[in-house]
Amino acid sequence: MSYFITTPIYYVNDVPHIGHAYTTIACDILSRFSKLKGDETFFLTGTDEHGQKVEKAALSNKKVTQDFVDEMSQNFRDLIPYLGCEIDDFIRTTEERHKISAQFLWNKLKNNDEIYLSNYEGWYSIRDEAFYLESELTETDKGFVAPSGAPVDWVKEESYFFKLSKWEDKLIEFYEKNPETILPRSRYNEVLSFIKGGLKDLSISRTTFKWGVKVPNSKHHVMYVWIDALCNYITALNYPNTSNETFKKFWPGIHVVGKDILRFHAVYWPAFLMAAGLEPPKQIFAHGWWTNEGQKISKSLGNIINPYDIIETYGLDQIRFFLFREVPFGNDGDFSKDAIALRVNADLSNNYGNLIQRISSFIIKNSDSKVSKPSNYKEIDTKLLESFDETLVHYLKNMNSFQIDKALKNIFDYLSEVNVYVDSQAPWSLKNTDNQRMKDVLYLVTLLTIKISILLYPVIPSSIDKALSIYNLSIDNLTLTNFVNFSPDSINLNIPKPLFPRIDL
Repeated sequence: MSYFITTPIYYVNDVPHIGHAYTTIACDILSRFSKLKGDETFFLTGTDEHGQKVEKAALSNKKVTQDFVDEMSQNFRDLIPYLGCEIDDFIRTTEERHKISAQFLWNKLKNNDEIYLSNYEGWYSIRDEAFYLESELTETDKGFVAPSGAPVDWVKEESYFFKLSKWEDKLIEFYEKNPETILPRSRYNEVLSFIKGGLKDLSISRTTFKWGVKVPNSKHHVMYVWIDALCNYITALNYPNTSNETFKKFWPGIHVVGKDILRFHAVYWPAFLMAAGLEPPKQIFAHGWWTNEGQKISKSLGNIINPYDIIETYGLDQIRFFLFREVPFGNDGDFSKDAIALRVNADLSNNYGNLIQRISSFIIKNSDSKVSKPSNYKEIDTKLLESFDETLVHYLKNMNSFQIDKALKNIFDYLSEVNVYVDSQAPWSLKNTDNQRMKDVLYLVTLLTIKISILLYPVIPSSIDKALSIYNLSIDNLTLTNFVNFSPDSINLNIPKPLFPRIDL
C-alpha cells in the first residue's frame, strides 16, 4: 500500500514554536508507523511564503521579501532533523514548480467555469489571511475582531471568486458517505454543520498587494493565499502531471492540521479539487492547541515554547513521547514541566528503561551475555505471549485511527504485565534453584522487550535504535509483518547503557 501524509505548510512570518514541532512530529510518527507496516510512504512538509502578512513582516524587518522568506523558511527546514523527523520532500510556495502547479490549477478551474470576476466587500483579517462574516466577529472598544482575536478591516476591491456555493450539496453528500474522512469525530460534526449553514462564493484573488502567485492573464491580481498554499500538496506529487507514477501512487493523501485551519482544508480544498476533476483528500485530522503551565501561549505573555530549548532540557525522545502519551491526539493539551518529569520517569525510566537495564545486565552477568529459545513454555509464559498478541491488535487499531495516546497506553499497560511477570518469576532466585528455568524466563522477557521496542519505534526512534543495538538488532530488519513471528534460536546481548535518566522534579 501507499501512504501520503502532510503537515500544513508553515507560515514564515515568524520562527517555529512548539505548535509547529507538534504537528511535524505527529506526521513523523504516523509516517514511521506506515513504513513499519511495509507501506510505501511519502511525508511532506514545507513553508507557505506568500501573502500580505509576509510582505508586511519583511518590510518591518527592512529586508527584501524574497531574502526574508529564504531566511525564515530555512528556520523550519533546520528544525526537522532536530525533531528526529525524516521527510521525503520540503515544499516552498515561492518555488517555480509550485507557481506552475498553482497557475495550472487556476486555469483548470477557470476553464471548468468555476471562477468569475466580481467585486469583494467584507471583513478581512491580514493576520489570519481570512474573510469573516459579521456574525462571526466580536465587537471590542478597538473595533471588530475575528474568532482568533485578530483585528479585521473592511475591504472593498475587485476580486476573482470561486463558485464555492455550487459545491455545498456535493460536499455534504461526500462527507455523509465518508464520515471517517475528517477526524476526530467532533471536527467532522463541526465541518458538516458549517457546510449545512450555507456556503458563499469565495474570494480567491487580491489586488492590494503583489507578493503572491500571479493570476494567469491578469496584470493586477495575485492568488488568495489559500488557493496558492493548499495547492502545495499536489505540487509535491508533480501536479499537473497527474499521469506520473508519484501522483497516481500517493494521491489522495492525509492532511494533519491544527483545528484553526480545518475549514480551509475540509471545505475549500476538497471543493477546489473536485471542481478541477481531482479526488478530495483521503483524510483530514485536526489536532488541538497547547497551553503552557495552564496559560494560553502568546507573544504578549512571553511564554512561547522554543522547541530547541525544551528538547535541550529534557531530551528529544522524552519530548516526543510526552506530547503524544500525555494528551489524546486531537485534544488541547497543557505543557507542564512537572507533567513531563512525572510521565517520563514513570513510563520511560521506570517501566521500560529499567526493565531493559536490569534484565540485560543480569543476562550478561549470569547467562554469558546470551539467551536461547526454550524447548517449551509454561502456562504463565503462554499467557504472557497471548497478552502481547492482544496488545498488538489494540495497538494497530489505535495507530491506524490516529489514537496515538491509546496505542502508547496499550504498550505501557502491557509493560507493567511484563514487569509483574519478572517479579513473580524472580530469575535472580531461579539462578540458585533452577538455572534452566531462569534462562527460559530471561529469553521470554528479552523477546517481548524487543517486540515492545518495535512498537515504540515510531514515537521514540533514536532511543529504540539504542535499545535494539543491545540485542545486536536493527530496525531495518524488523517490520510489523516479520516481527510477529520473530523468535530467534538465540539472542546475544551487549552491555546496556541507561536509556532514560530520571528527570528531577
